[in-house]
Amino acid sequence: MSYVHPVHVIEAAAAAGKDKATAGAVPLVMRGVLGGAILACATTLAMGASLETSPIFGAVIFPIGFVVIVLLGLELVTGGFALIPLAVYRRDVSVASMLRNYVLVIVGHLIGCIGYAAAYVAVITRMGTSSGHPMVAALVDLATAKTLGYESLGGAGFALVFIKAILCNWMVTLGVVMALTSTSTGGKIAAMWLPVTCFFAQGFEHAVVNMFVIPAGMMLGAPVSVGQWWVWNQGPVLLGNFVGGLVLTAAGLCIAHLKKRPAAGGELEDELEQLAATHRGASKI
Repeated sequence: MSYVHPVHVIEAAAAAGKDKATAGAVPLVMRGVLGGAILACATTLAMGASLETSPIFGAVIFPIGFVVIVLLGLELVTGGFALIPLAVYRRDVSVASMLRNYVLVIVGHLIGCIGYAAAYVAVITRMGTSSGHPMVAALVDLATAKTLGYESLGGAGFALVFIKAILCNWMVTLGVVMALTSTSTGGKIAAMWLPVTCFFAQGFEHAVVNMFVIPAGMMLGAPVSVGQWWVWNQGPVLLGNFVGGLVLTAAGLCIAHLKKRPAAGGELEDELEQLAATHRGASKI
């Protein structure tokens, strides 16, 4: 059967976290660039679908980008917020190695997301000659709501965006882990699709999505400064995403399953190592 027991899944997730933390700088940045651009492309697809049909339909198709990233072994820093802490807990990697991964991948995401934003803005404005495309107003309104909307609430707005970011990455990192619950490609896709749809449908805050949405809105005329972007959204969302991945997924599943270690030298351990090796290439998310 293709189903993988949770005990094996958490062990494989820790092994994947170790691989991510020890990867080379150039591959990590490039995986971050591609991961950011692909997720940005999926975001525009989902937003367009939401405008033409209903928001729930956009949420259903948004995980396309997530699936591509996972199956190609690319990087999403939000996934690393759960996987690498597991490796740190196992003392397979250091906290410094974990932070190194996060910085390099975030740099890659910014390049990929802003690059795609510039290209997409050129397309929907017909190289700056038209503002009639419905996505123009949608991106401006969304960028404004994700920054000035929270700023207008003051401290309550900061708390709100932080909580929405925690809830978002709880679902996203569950998708990361659930991708390891199957050894078949179809099983991986179905498993990860469910929680990712759940986060997008409820309008939670995802750091990498916002690395595209807010700069794109700013390029289209949203009255948002770089400082407002980072203070009222990007900064607290990154922090909230980290807390969600670390506490609700990594720590929670670690307490639930990682303590149940198979005895060394047995058939179960051999199977576990084989599963970890199988998933390693497809879990760099």
